Amino acid sequence: MASTTPSTRTRPLPGGTRRRTGWLAPAGLLLLAIVPVAAGALRLTELASGPAVTPENARFVTMPLPVVVHIVAVTVYAVLGAFQFSPGLRRRHRAWHRAAGTVLVPAGLATALSGLWMTAFYDLPAKDTLAVNATRYVVGAVMTVSLILAVRALMRHDYRAHGAWMTRAYALAMGAGTQAVVLGTWLVVARPSVESDESIQVSSVLMIVSWVLNALVAEWVIHRRRRPARVRR
Repeated sequence: MASTTPSTRTRPLPGGTRRRTGWLAPAGLLLLAIVPVAAGALRLTELASGPAVTPENARFVTMPLPVVVHIVAVTVYAVLGAFQFSPGLRRRHRAWHRAAGTVLVPAGLATALSGLWMTAFYDLPAKDTLAVNATRYVVGAVMTVSLILAVRALMRHDYRAHGAWMTRAYALAMGAGTQAVVLGTWLVVARPSVESDESIQVSSVLMIVSWVLNALVAEWVIHRRRRPARVRR
């Protein structure tokens, strides 16, 4: 007969503990979004002030609509999407979860498609290497397809697949946040000469690695959701 001693019996977490741990993922994602969201806000403020045209901002000043759409869309997507990773919020407020989804899908598509447009048509600086831009095309395309597949899964009432595709799309959209952390750490630790060819190459590699890292984390999260709970005796 199976033992039921206190040392082996499964004890559920207290309600307060579950609520606290359930907010760890949204809080972490909001922290990850701070730098790109703040940078986007500064860019919008600059464009609204009628700035002088410089080599750094010329593409945005002469054609502001794509970058404005991108900043607004990714800000909504990053901030609102973070709360979708709270299991308790999804369970207790299903109507809110569905309403947020009707905003997130268009915001995600606007993020991906405006990013693709800027990569294709903006006069990008030399530091944006061919490898980085090629990766941007892949990321934008995969994010777009993921959102479309998420909607199709929802229409089939396949909620597990819907959540998986939405997670993949969100992870790719948050690449800029991971890049801020990874590149920022490299700049502080290595103190490179920013304009050197070597620094540009290292920066390119780290940007691509950040997207790959996010994609791997997304797959890990999806795998954990699918894994059946362990039964203890």
